[in-house]
Amino acid sequence: MTNTKAWLFGSGFAVLFFLAYLGVELPVLVILGTVLLGILLAPLFKEKNWLQSWIGSQSHSQDQSLDIPKTRFEDIGGQSHAKKELQEALDFLIEPKQTEHYGIRPLKGILLSGPPGTGKTLLAKAAAHYTHSVFIHASGSEFVERYVGVGAKRVRELFERAKKAAKKARVSSAILFIDEIDVIGGKRDGSQQREYDQTLNQLLTEMDGITTNVEVQILVMAATNRKDLLDDALLRPGRFDRLITVDLPDRSARLKILELHTHPKPLANDVQLEKVAEETFGFSGAQLESLSNEAAIYAMREKSKEVTQKHLMLAIDKVMMGERIDRETSEEEKERVAIHELGHAIMAEVVNPGSVAHVALSPRGQALGYVRHHPGEDRHLYTQEHLEHQILIGLAGAVAESIVLGHKSTGARNDYEQCNRYAKAIVESGFTDLGIVDMNLLPKEQLQTKISQILQELEQKCTSHLLQYRSLFPQFLRILLQEETLSGDEFRGLLSQKEKKLVQ
Repeated sequence: MTNTKAWLFGSGFAVLFFLAYLGVELPVLVILGTVLLGILLAPLFKEKNWLQSWIGSQSHSQDQSLDIPKTRFEDIGGQSHAKKELQEALDFLIEPKQTEHYGIRPLKGILLSGPPGTGKTLLAKAAAHYTHSVFIHASGSEFVERYVGVGAKRVRELFERAKKAAKKARVSSAILFIDEIDVIGGKRDGSQQREYDQTLNQLLTEMDGITTNVEVQILVMAATNRKDLLDDALLRPGRFDRLITVDLPDRSARLKILELHTHPKPLANDVQLEKVAEETFGFSGAQLESLSNEAAIYAMREKSKEVTQKHLMLAIDKVMMGERIDRETSEEEKERVAIHELGHAIMAEVVNPGSVAHVALSPRGQALGYVRHHPGEDRHLYTQEHLEHQILIGLAGAVAESIVLGHKSTGARNDYEQCNRYAKAIVESGFTDLGIVDMNLLPKEQLQTKISQILQELEQKCTSHLLQYRSLFPQFLRILLQEETLSGDEFRGLLSQKEKKLVQ
């Protein structure tokens, strides 16, 4: 405050004191004092920008809590390779001096590709937290409109919104995440007035316009389940520079995900998460989260204070097969279902001992009964023997019906579909006398003939195996109809006892 302003400030208050001495009423003095303070201090506030700075600091803290996600890479189970590759790409964004030193062009786009539920959106949020960037989320379906030009306009607005949000939050970068980008980024077919094409063209233009010499650096991240559908122009270097595959978790990753999701839950001492991870081959991260949640729901239904291993096993069945339903079935139909499932279970133990995890007659989803198998070690390559074993297990249900009841039923329809897929895989892999074939050049009639031949040969082999256990079916049937469910250990115990009697 200058000397002149100080003198005026003191003089103004002297006048107020003099007026008070003369007996002027208090409300008048308050009004005059307020006016005086406003006149004298307005230039000071304008110069220091005190009020604006205070408001800005408050909104800044609110914007950070709203726009910058709190999800960290440590909060995401598994996906170690994807996280490592993603962090390396993000370091270009948070270390501009180092990238400039090496002459590295910062990445403009990162594409996350993988099955649903594997954590692509979580990875994008963790990327925003890692780089301290605002996070703008959009779905490909938001840009689809019947009116030409609307989608392109929304793309422009999205990039502008990312810049404004970053400035408002007072950060130097923004991550713009587009989920289901295949909706707008699909291959163009050449038609000039197609709304999807105009939207894609605008996205390409906006990505081309991303430079480093700007106040806000924008990184475009996108997710898709179908990378093969995307336009080549979108995937070329300079647009989506990095393609990061986000696969289904392996066993060790599944264990980490289960540990994360079960951590806040009261687990009993008998819980073995390693066993749960072993039996959930093919589960995504989202399914594992659902599994832990369903197990807690089962515990709450039973008013149990802890989540037990039994609850987790029931939750596996729930996620795989659906909720148990009350479906009325006749005794005859129930017997047929039991025989069908026993056929699957016996054949599974014949070709892969110790593989049966659960045999049940309780209806779930569309299934009247089911056998759950131990997947064993995670497999990514399959031999001819493994594929043939899967076909034998699939055919065993209908074969058991035929052996015990004399005829089959429509209950084997889904089994046949799976068996056909396995048989086709045998042909495609060059395991037959056709040798290595181009499936596009192989006539459909010849393919179907070969598949039928494979299935017929394996059906005869399956029949030969199950006939050896024909005498066991009545006893097994009585126990299963009474208990309705058998664990894998209980089933193997009964099977070993009966096998010993057969040998004797």
